Amino acid sequence: MHERTRSLLAVGLALVTATLADARFSRADGPYKVAKVIHIGGAGGWDYVTVDPERQHLYLPRTTHTMVLEAATGKAVADISGQKGNHGVALAPNVGRGFISDGKDGSIVVFDLKSFEVLGKVKAYEDADGIIYDPSCNKVLVSCGDAGVLLPIPADIDVKAGQADAAIKLDGKPEFLVADGQGKVFVNLVDKDQVAVVDLKAMKVIDKWPTAPGGSPVGMSMDREHRRLFVGCRKPQKLIVMNAEDGKVLADLPIGAGVDATQFDNGYIFASCRDGSLSVAKETSAGKFEIVQDLKTKLGAKTMGIDSTTHNIFLPTAEFAEQADGRSRPVAKPETFMVLVVSPSNR
Repeated sequence: MHERTRSLLAVGLALVTATLADARFSRADGPYKVAKVIHIGGAGGWDYVTVDPERQHLYLPRTTHTMVLEAATGKAVADISGQKGNHGVALAPNVGRGFISDGKDGSIVVFDLKSFEVLGKVKAYEDADGIIYDPSCNKVLVSCGDAGVLLPIPADIDVKAGQADAAIKLDGKPEFLVADGQGKVFVNLVDKDQVAVVDLKAMKVIDKWPTAPGGSPVGMSMDREHRRLFVGCRKPQKLIVMNAEDGKVLADLPIGAGVDATQFDNGYIFASCRDGSLSVAKETSAGKFEIVQDLKTKLGAKTMGIDSTTHNIFLPTAEFAEQADGRSRPVAKPETFMVLVVSPSNR
């Protein structure tokens, strides 16, 4: 090839590369920003993060203990010990209690929201995982993955002698869940590529909706006013927008790898992914949903909680060391645990 031709091709390739880079940059520039990083440290892994907007606290399960931090500063408020393999925290402020799902112990730890004292445990099932509180029925709802059930627990249960309600069989492996506040709860069945619809009055599954073209659904959130579900799927990597009345898929949007949570707040839909990306979507016109921002976060920032009063998003993660074989999942470095705080760009 002539030298001049090679030079022109090189210039052309550079221009194309620069254009693509600019496109990626502009896609990353949008309504949200990483405002700060709170370095916390401490031992243990992590899973779901829960925000208490009233008290401005963050609840962070760390495998064998649950950290309670000031949302603004990361300062330690309390540390609830005694778990074996925790996953999430549900808050029931009307009864002054919190609930921690301990999947390895097969139990739900009940604690006081003011003193953080452990009040007792409620027997659940192994792999008790996703956990929420539904004030409309005053029950804590727990998805137990290996058992394939949804477990309802009265929030005011007698922790000394009380028992959970009868488990609801799901015929699939449940991940996260969301309640509509009107007597229904929607549960992702990760191994069936479905959303199970549970009637909490009848205490049974009344429908199942496919998540196709998304698969392996894990993250779940809801716009209760407009009756829409937001389902984060891993295989393929999709954010599914679903009608909560009939299960119709309204949109399927591309997201990053390793999604673990979705949230809805202030008109925006969020999907947090293990690859270090936060996809931000919204309804740009009637019935049309689009990704409006791909925000770079940090490797491992796959779960999140949102403060509905400040609109801040909290994403836990750590620094990672590559495995020697180059194939295994990277391992978190000791004492590098942190929380990324994402805020609206106009602040």
